[in-house]
Amino acid sequence: MAGRFYLLEEELSCPVCTDIFSDPVILKCSHSFCKACLQKCWEQKGSRECPVCRRKSSMDYPDTNLCLRNACEAFLKERSLRATAGSEELCSLHSEKLKLFCLEDQIPICLVCQTSKKHENHKLRPVQEAAEEYKEKLRTALAPLQEKLKAFNEVKLICDQTAEHIKSQAQRTERQIKMEFEKLQQFLKDEEAARISALREEEEQKSQMMKDKIEKMTEEISSLSEQIRAIEQELGAEDVSFLQAVGPQGSGPHVTSAGCARPGTGHQALVCELHSRA
Repeated sequence: MAGRFYLLEEELSCPVCTDIFSDPVILKCSHSFCKACLQKCWEQKGSRECPVCRRKSSMDYPDTNLCLRNACEAFLKERSLRATAGSEELCSLHSEKLKLFCLEDQIPICLVCQTSKKHENHKLRPVQEAAEEYKEKLRTALAPLQEKLKAFNEVKLICDQTAEHIKSQAQRTERQIKMEFEKLQQFLKDEEAARISALREEEEQKSQMMKDKIEKMTEEISSLSEQIRAIEQELGAEDVSFLQAVGPQGSGPHVTSAGCARPGTGHQALVCELHSRA
């Protein structure tokens, strides 16, 4: 029976995915495939041909194989029923339900195994009782593990909270550092602007002072240059003319601020003016 069931499963399997047909379609060459498997093969190869016999297909949308689809649905339903029926374990020797548990061999057995020579004089317990006993042992062993897990979870929670606090604190400190450096940068900019302004003001003051001094010196130079030209003209004159210019003309000599007695006009006046500038 199992062999026939296996053969039927092979007949109802797609040659591409090897699973039970899903939405089967049939080509003109009579080969059937899952609709999705056939479309995938055609997309990968770029041509419409049968994946088994390589025969070209002129159909863009192959017909659905209704008979095969119904057969697959019936097969899947039967397989599901078999799986449900086989969920209860049976003795591999006597095909009887396993109702007892052998404490000596630590295996479940059936009522027929109980009377066999193999389990003669062995201590037995009902499966349910033995299972409950072992479950209780597991519960006892489980309790400290659960306590340990609880402790680990508490420690992990503390670690998570600490990690979150560290992250939050780092972000807050980063913001403070940025704010402080922004303030420092602004202070430096303001200080730079103030110093540059003071420097320019000092530059303007000193430049104005030098400008005034240069103007005064320019006037002095111009005056001296005129006097030098006048003396040079006198020096170039004839001796008689030069001596006549030296003599007093009109009023008598007077004392200048430099202590030089000079007449009101003539060469002596020029000499006294030069002495006063010196």
